[in-house]
Order: sequence, then structure tokens, then C-alpha cells
Amino acid sequence: MKTEILHDEGYRWVMFGRDPDKPESIIDTNQYMVSGSQRTVLLDPGGIEVFAAMLTSVLQFVRVEQITDLFASHQDPDIISSLGLWEQALPHARLHTPWLWEGFLRHFGSRNIEFCAIGDEGGELELGEVTLQFIPAHYLHASGNFHVYDPQAKILMSGDVGAALEPPGAPLFVDDFDAHTEKMKLFHQRWMPSDRAKQNWIDRVRKLDIAILAPQHGRLFRGDDVQRFLDWFEKLPVGIAV
Repeated sequence: MKTEILHDEGYRWVMFGRDPDKPESIIDTNQYMVSGSQRTVLLDPGGIEVFAAMLTSVLQFVRVEQITDLFASHQDPDIISSLGLWEQALPHARLHTPWLWEGFLRHFGSRNIEFCAIGDEGGELELGEVTLQFIPAHYLHASGNFHVYDPQAKILMSGDVGAALEPPGAPLFVDDFDAHTEKMKLFHQRWMPSDRAKQNWIDRVRKLDIAILAPQHGRLFRGDDVQRFLDWFEKLPVGIAV
């Protein structure tokens, strides 16, 4: 599994993904870690199939006892089906996730982890040097869904919003936005069900200062491409299967 440091000033953001050894039948995913002096959180830590590679990669940066928190933006298996294994490795960690999904996430082999339910309005997680914000992204695409915003590093971990399905060897950042839209179009039109929910999210996110938009699949957006993505997404009709 490849790693990329996105921010390293006082605390650290790391992306994990582009795993060349994963089975071809498994969708490629981006996992993230934010490590401060007081707490370390894994954001959408991945499916059960990538647990071993993910744990090995994370331990290059922090000791296992330093990992205090997990975050799951929603209930999908590619995001959090590894929960039962993380619970064994991190017996004292807390799981931050939408209140809606606890009864579903327990099906992933979880018995004892402390469940920190996020209310529909969002919330915060204090890591020491930075306080992360849980930004509502309901129905994009899950009915209970959150993204994670760092106002200091100006990074928005955007879950499935901004996702593209590409082979593991794809570059880290978008380098030709117009060409990249063809890799995103069908995914967003089919997986995002509601134009109303989409517009609510766009109106909310336009108020944030974002240097990097970091989705769970595919390349990341930075600089002017963040605004280009918001403009493109705003115009895109979604929920096309009905």
C-alpha cells in the first residue's frame, strides 16, 4: 500500500491507498490518518481485505497505542468492514460515525468499541493541535453521512463525493480536470440520489476554505480544481436510475 503525506506542520495528514497487491475484484480505496499530539484518528480505515496492509502502513508513522479514534463516514463495507479487526488491535479506541448506523456497523464483528454517535448537525474531534469538523453530507450517498474538514490544513475528506474509479497506479492528484470528469460522471449520477441534498452540501462546502479535496476513491483535487469540481458537480444531474 502506498502512502502520501498531505500535511506535516505541527501534526500530520497521511493518505494510504493505490495498493498494487489488492485483488482486482476489490475496489481501490483511499484511507486517511490525522495524527496530533493527543489523539490519532483513522478516517474511513477500509474494508476487511485491506486491514493487514493498512495496519502495516499506519505503523510506519505511529505506534498502535497512539491510535485512539476511528471515523466512518457511513456504513459501506469498503469503508469500515474491517471494524472487528480494528477493535481487536485497538481495544480502547472510539468509533465516530453517524448515529443512524450503529446497529448496522455492529454486523462487522464489533462488540465492545465505544460508539460515539454523530448527530445529524455534525460535530468535532479534538486531536491536540487541530480540531476536526464533521460536516453533514447526508444522502451523498448514504442517508447518514459525514465528511471531515480540517480548517488549519484546509483539507476536506469528502468520502464518495469527488470519487473516480481508476486502476491503482493512477496519479495522486487530478492533472487534467476536463479529462477526469469522464471518470467521475457515471459514479456521481448513479450513486448520488438527490439534487436537493447535493445542493445543500455544495452551499455548505463553498463557505469552507479548501486547499485539498480528498475523496475515498480516485485522485485528490487541489488548488483551482477544488472550485472546478464544485462547479461541475453543481450542474450535474444525479439520481438518474429512476
